[in-house]
Amino acid sequence: MRPMPIAAVLLLAAAGLARAGEGMWVPQQLPEIEGPLKKAGLRLSPEQLADLRGDPMGAVVSLGGCTASFVSPQGLVVTNHHCAYGAIQLNSTPENNLMRDGFNAAARGDELSAGPTARIYVLDSILDVTEQVERAISAAPDAIGRARALEHVEKRLIANCEFRPGHRCRLYSFAGGNSYRLFRNLEIRDVRLAYAPPGGVGNFGGEVDNWMWPRHTGDFAFYRAYVGPDGGPADYAEDNVPYQPARWLKFADRPLREGDFVMAAGYPGTTSRYALASEFEQVAQWSYPAISRHYKALLALVEAEGRENPEIAVKYASTVGGWKNTSKNYDGQLEGFARIDATASKHAEEAAVLAWLREQDEAGRAALDAHAELERLVEEGRATRDRDLVTGQFHRLGTVGAAMTLYRNAIERSNPDGDREPGYQERDQPRIKGSLEQMERRYDPGMDRILQRYWLQQYLALPEEQRDEAIDAWLGGSDDEAIERALDDLAGTALVNPEERMRWLTADRDAFENSRDPAIRYAVAVTPSMLKQELERKARAGDELRARPPYLQAVADHRHAQERSVYPDANGSLRITFGNVTGYTKLDGQAQQPFTRLEEVAQKATGEEPFDAPQALLDAVEAGRNGGLADRRLRTVPVNFLSDLDVTGGNSGSPVLDAHGRLTGLLFDMNWESVSSNWVFDPAMTRTISVDQRYLRWIMQEVYPAPRLLEELNLVR
Repeated sequence: MRPMPIAAVLLLAAAGLARAGEGMWVPQQLPEIEGPLKKAGLRLSPEQLADLRGDPMGAVVSLGGCTASFVSPQGLVVTNHHCAYGAIQLNSTPENNLMRDGFNAAARGDELSAGPTARIYVLDSILDVTEQVERAISAAPDAIGRARALEHVEKRLIANCEFRPGHRCRLYSFAGGNSYRLFRNLEIRDVRLAYAPPGGVGNFGGEVDNWMWPRHTGDFAFYRAYVGPDGGPADYAEDNVPYQPARWLKFADRPLREGDFVMAAGYPGTTSRYALASEFEQVAQWSYPAISRHYKALLALVEAEGRENPEIAVKYASTVGGWKNTSKNYDGQLEGFARIDATASKHAEEAAVLAWLREQDEAGRAALDAHAELERLVEEGRATRDRDLVTGQFHRLGTVGAAMTLYRNAIERSNPDGDREPGYQERDQPRIKGSLEQMERRYDPGMDRILQRYWLQQYLALPEEQRDEAIDAWLGGSDDEAIERALDDLAGTALVNPEERMRWLTADRDAFENSRDPAIRYAVAVTPSMLKQELERKARAGDELRARPPYLQAVADHRHAQERSVYPDANGSLRITFGNVTGYTKLDGQAQQPFTRLEEVAQKATGEEPFDAPQALLDAVEAGRNGGLADRRLRTVPVNFLSDLDVTGGNSGSPVLDAHGRLTGLLFDMNWESVSSNWVFDPAMTRTISVDQRYLRWIMQEVYPAPRLLEELNLVR
């Protein structure tokens, strides 16, 4: 039997069996699931949602890690407070702490740059390029050849796609490499912070409440997109003007209620629901526990120094926030895996697919062989996983990270642009330059030394067979004294100075290899070994390019045969998920209501971080000022709400739209019981948490007033 093409499987399975809740659907699938969408309550045409330049999808943008949306014709963008936190931190000092006090630009001229690497990506087009990519890969002679063939065709497609200045293109692989699509985006490079509520609103509850319900967080902030006077993307400049989007969202004019239809459009990062059981075990038994353990240790180091030095607390606030979020998320996933016995269910699902393939005799042989090859690759990757984690983390730190990036950049710049490693082409130079420029605001030499010591200690604890000869030779020993000598040496680098980093950005390879700077000497010494390891990973990736597609095709065929819905794993590309506002019952049997209320914020406030609600908020609650935004049924202003949407990291900031495509909230979190849904979806427990747009408006009206922005949003009452 000939397997059905993956695209056909996706559409057929989606058409018959899609249901509210589960599924991160590609826009092209939406017309095929019109029945389930309408049943859930959608009042728009699915074809309208599939129009990526139309209303409302044309307003949804990517921040390169979070989602956002245009909400005014003058380029105003709304996203989560935690998505803008890097920009808020970048503009903060101990004396002018915007993370604590908030920011509200009095006029457009007072809006603050979000930094040289901040971007807003406006989707322009999607092109199916599966045939070109598959042709290039299939013509390659071996594993390395396949990996390089994919790189080559990707660079060629991107170069042709980016022929017009101001555009950024990216190739996405779907369903394990069964299809490829090229996304073209307008790349807006001048992004400015327009409004962020105080930390006691935007980060109310902090890590204590993170992933928890009930929740009372005003997780929202506003950027503005700027372009050059000619209307084209441009670097930050005083004479730049607000970008005028073709589409922008309108705020909902109907109250959101329990049971109402909602959908979220966004850019979810990665899910692995179709991964091998052995890949899942690798994550559950090693990756998540190891990374969580390391991040907690790093947190303790930074927080200890931050208590003594407020400047460190400010500089590392964004980094610390990321560590906390990741470690808590991984802990929650591990707890969820154990609760639902995910290992057993993964093995059972895989065994069913393999048994089904064996029943097909010769027709299933290719997929069975592919599965065996993937198992071999998983086992091969285990051999160096500890080393790869430790050295990867060490090589991203402060001055060592700068040296590694600069030297590799010099090596690649000696090649023609089309032959350079992805990430080091001419199109990548502004990102590299921006990262080196803003390092100053997120780096402290003393703190960097402490973090370097931690990772070098972890390196020396590696099994002998995972040690690297080049790093061993550089250390010159296997004890704490060797580490301290190495740290003393690295402390003499001139890369602590931004001017020096900029000077090396254009230096040639010979200059690096003749340098006496200790951080650069380290980079020169270990880069050949790192390049060899990179080549080994490429060989595995080349083998995977051959094995993953037929196996995942078989998984899709099997699901279709079982009349189960099929949608591709999240991969950072635009997706839509739909469902309804609904509560749930916790594991202890407590029923959870779908909305939290304004008065509960005051009840929860302690005056101490992270429950340090601003006094203006407490005063407004005590005075009963609802600002005309109270829900008639709740008899108060709703704060956060639950829905059964299917999301993951990258969906933060996603606009939650009502049945008519109006902005009714901002998605910012999931509940604790559902964080394991990246691997196993649990419809009974999976819930998302969003800021109700009425609470956003109430904060901007009654607590941290922004009359200029409210007028721009047509929300003046």
